[in-house]
Formats: sequence, structure tokens, C-alpha cells
Amino acid sequence: MPQPNAEPIVFYFDPMCPYAYQTSVWIRDVRTRIPLDIEWKFFSLEEVNLVAGKRHPWERPWSYGFGQMRVGVLIRRELGNDGVDRWYETIGRAFFYDGTKTHVPETHARVIEAAGFDPSLVERAIADDTTLDQARSEHEDAVTRYGAHGVPTIVFQPAGDAVYGPVVVPAPEGDEAIALWDLVQSMSQFPHL
Repeated sequence: MPQPNAEPIVFYFDPMCPYAYQTSVWIRDVRTRIPLDIEWKFFSLEEVNLVAGKRHPWERPWSYGFGQMRVGVLIRRELGNDGVDRWYETIGRAFFYDGTKTHVPETHARVIEAAGFDPSLVERAIADDTTLDQARSEHEDAVTRYGAHGVPTIVFQPAGDAVYGPVVVPAPEGDEAIALWDLVQSMSQFPHL
């Protein structure tokens, strides 16, 4: 739930990007100290790094990161942005810390079920072509509107100033997290940086 007077930002991520995940750990820490309203959106590194002759991720029912994004789209529809936040934290921790192969549909279903989500979300997301369309639309919007070329990409609202990064491994905490936030926020004043 957004806090009163929270600063709105959009956080673009690919669930398979370790850098975006570490930055999400950082931004969640910042959110515990200052009011932020984070809207989670999708960006496909598979598409950005597409090898000539390979099908686009949206031309396949399930692909490494893009398939998972489809589950995230359905979670947003049914549980809102807070659901996407919790889902991303769940699958990111499972993949990056526990080594669980969340990019395998059956494994993804088990991981989210253990976190209290309906495991049928995976099957339903794959069966619903509109989840594919929505994930693709968010990716293309990030590229067109903000010149996004990778993740994490943070967009400060309502101005729409976008910052690529920060790429932080490991994620800073406490006072260091706030110091980095102040730096990143000030970078948004220079849209051509």
C-alpha cells in the first residue's frame, strides 16, 4: 500500500538479472526509511540481448525470464502491485540465494506456492496470451519512452526522469542505502547523464 506523501517511482526489472535483484533489495531497504511508492514493471534482457535468428521471447510460451514476467503480470492483475513486490522478492531470493531454478515452470509454481501464492498462476499465465502482451508492452514502453537498455532502470515520477541503475552488489543497507538513494535521486536532475 502506498504511504501518504510517498515519492512515486517505477522500477523496471528482469527477474533473472542479479543486478536488478540486488538493487531491489537496496530500494526495499530505502523504502523502510523514507516513503517510496514503488511500481514494479518488466523489462526483457532476453529481448535486448537477442541473438540473430533466435525467436523473440514473446514468440515462445515460456522463456527464461519472460515466462516468469507473465506470472508477474497475472499476479499484478489479481493481487496488485504489492503482490508483484512480494512475488519478485520470493523468486529472487529463491534463484539468487538458494539456487532454485525458478525459470522452470513447475519449479516456479512450487516456489510461489511455498510463499502463499496460488501455484495455478503459472499455468494460467501461460494460457493467457494477454500476459505475454502486457509484459512485452512494458518492455517496449521502457525502451521507447525512457531509452532503457538494461536493468535496473528507475523512473522518478511524475517528471519521468529515468536513471539506469544503480548496479550495487551487495546491496547497501541503513545509512549507506540512504546515501546512495540521495545520490541516485540527484542524478535524476540531469536527464542526459
